[in-house]
Amino acid sequence: MISIRTLDFSVVSQLGLRARRCVYWQTDGQNGQPTSGDPEFEKEAWINRVTLEWGACGQLATHGERAAGAVFYAPPGMVPRATCFPTGPVGADAILLAGMSVEADSPTGVLTALLDSVVVDLRSRGIKAIEAFGVTAEQPEPEASRDGCGANSCIPGASFLLEHGFTVVAEHETYPRLRLDIDSEHQWKADVEKALDQLFAERGKLTRGLGVLSGASASAALPSPGFSSGPRHL
Repeated sequence: MISIRTLDFSVVSQLGLRARRCVYWQTDGQNGQPTSGDPEFEKEAWINRVTLEWGACGQLATHGERAAGAVFYAPPGMVPRATCFPTGPVGADAILLAGMSVEADSPTGVLTALLDSVVVDLRSRGIKAIEAFGVTAEQPEPEASRDGCGANSCIPGASFLLEHGFTVVAEHETYPRLRLDIDSEHQWKADVEKALDQLFAERGKLTRGLGVLSGASASAALPSPGFSSGPRHL
């Protein structure tokens, strides 16, 4: 079972190694010159700063007792890497996905569960749109990152974003910019249900149980997520 919890100060220590060390989005990396320092310390410092100045900026997925993945998001002005993409700038009314990764040996469906939780959180805070830089190539040109992750491991695939309701707003052969308007609950429900049906099919099940929806689809029946919210199980 995948559990999702909003990232707060008490949860940072539970991040998996990959999410904890990845500073691809939190350093500008301009001209291929990464800055020196301890990636884990700087990642935690970024999380703390954004949380204090803006609010919750991540979701943590766990499977059993271990971390399975994480997603981070913030206003584009708080994400230095956002200025490096050829399809920028991000829309002024949108929040930017700033890192989305899965830990080794994690179950199928982690990314869908994480994205769903982002939508639930941002909708409850009155945010109307999410934007993301997607990647279309299996092995894009490497970009400098002290943790060694680079663009091919913490940027979601454009195809994944399209399957989950995003649309392309700035074309590019490698790094298109995509957008999801989250004020339309009906459309998001349809997109999530489609993704869940595909997930169940991959697991060899003919159908999911009636009413088995993700957090976004059931958000009206759930308390608004925030720092005090506990884990959600999917």
